Amino acid sequence: MSLQTKRLLLREWKDEDVEPFARLNDDPRVVQYVAKLADRTAIEAWINAQRDHFKKYGYGLWALEAQGNDGLIGFCGLANVPYQAHFTPAVEIAWRLDPAHWGLGYATEAASVALSFGFVRLGLSEVVANAAVGNSASRRVMERLGMSHDPRDDFDLPGRAEGHPLRRQVLYRIRAEKWLKKQSRDEAQEPQAG
Repeated sequence: MSLQTKRLLLREWKDEDVEPFARLNDDPRVVQYVAKLADRTAIEAWINAQRDHFKKYGYGLWALEAQGNDGLIGFCGLANVPYQAHFTPAVEIAWRLDPAHWGLGYATEAASVALSFGFVRLGLSEVVANAAVGNSASRRVMERLGMSHDPRDDFDLPGRAEGHPLRRQVLYRIRAEKWLKKQSRDEAQEPQAG
């Protein structure tokens, strides 16, 4: 299963994605606010877990390509939150991009098509997203998507020790009705060809 936008392809993972994903995982800018996978074995296990998630649930974190670009530039998609928190069980939207593709609107574009898939095709009622408190770039994407933040929802990531820089997380939410209303408004504002 794959999703497509004007500029992006969200597709299933391939074996040849291991090397480019390993390079992405080794970039300190990429893993500044997320957990780094320990080694190639962990990377292969993570990719296999994504494949299994798709098989089990019909959605997951898609491998991300730019149209006309030959290869993986990151990932984006929907996944079940894998830990217990005050807002779980829940489905989250997540993304990670190669820094060469930052600042082009790709995260927002990919997340938009993934959210539409979740709300329209899967019938989800709500999707959440979280980020380390200092991850302002991801927070801006969440806000562009129309997600809402209530500081009372912020939480400590399970398994992170006191003082760990990734422990405190902000939580954003969006409900299906808000997303669908936003999409209708955005489509009405698009210039018509004439």
